[in-house]
Amino acid sequence: MSRICWLASYPKSGNTWLRVFLANAIGRAETPFDINMLRDFGAGDARASLYERAAAKPLAEISEDELMRLRPAVQRFLANRRPGLAFVKTHNAIAVIDGVPTIAPEVTAGAVYVVRNPLDVAVSYAHHFAVDLDDAVSALCAPGTRLVTAGRAVTSVLGSWSGHVESWTAAPGLDAHVVRYEDLLAKPVPTFRGVLDYLKLELSREELKRAVRFASFKEMERQEASAGFVEGVATERRFFRAGRAGEGRRKLSPAQVARLIEANGEVMRRYGYLS
Repeated sequence: MSRICWLASYPKSGNTWLRVFLANAIGRAETPFDINMLRDFGAGDARASLYERAAAKPLAEISEDELMRLRPAVQRFLANRRPGLAFVKTHNAIAVIDGVPTIAPEVTAGAVYVVRNPLDVAVSYAHHFAVDLDDAVSALCAPGTRLVTAGRAVTSVLGSWSGHVESWTAAPGLDAHVVRYEDLLAKPVPTFRGVLDYLKLELSREELKRAVRFASFKEMERQEASAGFVEGVATERRFFRAGRAGEGRRKLSPAQVARLIEANGEVMRRYGYLS
């Protein structure tokens, strides 16, 4: 059976950047991969059409409980729909809800997990979902946080930022490769090389450098400005907005920073976000 390599992260942590790089690298692209074709390269496990197919009815007629029960069937379909390793994007934490796993272990071959400083995640989260910073901070601190079914995406079970990170990095039997967003910014070539080594994919140095260049923030921003980005939540807000590290310290209030550290400090310290 074909199996899934999950491309996992908390929302607004670099998942799209990772997928664009892999699409360019695996395809050995001579020109930049079209970001609006990402869904064909690495499907998302929240895509409504997958659940409609599994339930044989429209999304409006599928209850939240039924959506949860359909997850294993949807993931088996994603694992088997083409030969070889299937790359699947997810923002779900690894959890079991009413006896049903959010991530089916039987179809899971591995995972690349992108972690980002939650102070910066909060700022990007607020912009992306059009909520204020207090609400974004609350989301990253709350164990029950979910992205509820909206538009053409079904519910994703997030939890708190630290709970999400630990669900993937400490999952029994899962050898996840962890990538820090900040390392992708500071040293993209060796950091992306580590991803390829984990996946046992060989690229020459020139091919690697070209894939990194084609997946640059500048290139993704250029494509979005030219043709839009289908995965954006709202057309009036840019998906590729800043692509920087350290924004949270500048834009969050001291009280908001303190809340995030109180709820997530142990894991933040582990990944070098509290020095």
